[in-house]
Amino acid sequence: MALSLTGHAVQAQEQTAPAVPVAPASAQPTDNSDLKILRDEIAELREELRKLKEANAPTPPGGTPAAGTSSPTPIQSTTSPNVVTRPQALKWYDNITLRGYTQVRYNRLFETNPDLRNEQGDRSVGNNGGIFLRRMRLIFSGQVSKKVYFYVQPDFASQTTSTQLHYGQLRDAYFDLGMDDKNEFRLRVGQSKIPYGFENMQSSQNRLPLDRSDGINSSFTNERDLGVFFYYAPEKIRKRFADLVSSGLKGSGDYGVFGFGLFNGQTANRPELNNQQHFVARASYPFAIGKQIIEPGIQAYKGNFVIPTDQTSPGTIVNATRSYADERVAASFVLYPQPFGIQAEYNWGKGPEFNPATDTIETRNLHGGYVTFSYLTKLKEHTIIPFLRLHNYNGGKKHELDARSYRVREAEIGVEWQPNKNFELVGEYVFASRRAEDFVRQNNLQKGQLLRLQAQLNF
Repeated sequence: MALSLTGHAVQAQEQTAPAVPVAPASAQPTDNSDLKILRDEIAELREELRKLKEANAPTPPGGTPAAGTSSPTPIQSTTSPNVVTRPQALKWYDNITLRGYTQVRYNRLFETNPDLRNEQGDRSVGNNGGIFLRRMRLIFSGQVSKKVYFYVQPDFASQTTSTQLHYGQLRDAYFDLGMDDKNEFRLRVGQSKIPYGFENMQSSQNRLPLDRSDGINSSFTNERDLGVFFYYAPEKIRKRFADLVSSGLKGSGDYGVFGFGLFNGQTANRPELNNQQHFVARASYPFAIGKQIIEPGIQAYKGNFVIPTDQTSPGTIVNATRSYADERVAASFVLYPQPFGIQAEYNWGKGPEFNPATDTIETRNLHGGYVTFSYLTKLKEHTIIPFLRLHNYNGGKKHELDARSYRVREAEIGVEWQPNKNFELVGEYVFASRRAEDFVRQNNLQKGQLLRLQAQLNF
């Protein structure tokens, strides 16, 4: 038997041997010593052949074969050693990512007034509120080409009526079109958040208090609408905006240092009713001062809001066109928690509001805002952020029945605990005084206290 190497493989070739004459039986040796020697030599040749095969076999992707395992018979390579294999180009769909979060709440601990509610916020607050799935978001996004980015976010915990829960509803569906090689100038087209109010733009996944403040959030239900927006931010600042979110400092995301746009004005998932768009503009800049980052901002919007016909009680008086001036201006200030943080906003304006003295929806002045204090501390892998928020609001809520009139005073003290990046637990104790009046419910002042809990999964 002979051994030969061909290419990268070892092949065993059996040579044809001349016939060996066999002695007659009477001529066989009387002992087996010669036969034993021959068998030992054959065993040694087989062992050498096995070792050569293992030495020249290609290594599998997982590394060196485990000891004691046989290697597959090597296959001779048909590829020229001089040919360089180029990596296959990524397809557009390789850049698509999926992430999301889920929030589960319970709001009835130590409750002192079951009639205390917050319709625009968490509807499980108050009587008959139990364990509640507040949000269940899936986020599909991706940079599908150098200048085109898309973002789609449905929510599968929407409440369509007072008796129906957990419906799927579109929150975001937009694309960004870069206007330069660095995408510092962008156009955003579709349904997205309106650049008004830091807290409105800040994701509920990152916010410390469980609900947005009435003063700022009364501008737009669900914070979104269909529109076209222009944003500008230098490349360095775009990275800073992203870092303020990814580092756990509760950033609002990248809405540029300057932005403006046109949008329908009837808010997300509702049809346009007056052929007139709202206009919004905002300027904000995150300054790095030593180890601290502060972000002052100013924003304003203007338009006309139409009260839908299914949003008024029989007997409520509206004007002939059902259209009302809807305009605001707001100032923002954020000191990111390193470790002490402040987040404050206040806005002034006018909009539709129910007048209980005349049972009429009128254009009336409004104002309101909040301030949140926080302290971020880390204990090994754990992140703990105690916080305190004070907020007030005087004005109407155009999205609610009869443009309901509100007088709100509220204080919340709580803590967020993050044992790891995938789980958060928030507890907050609330002191509230809320007057909410419409045609049916007048002189409706509710005061009370309650402990609220939220478990959040991030993935």
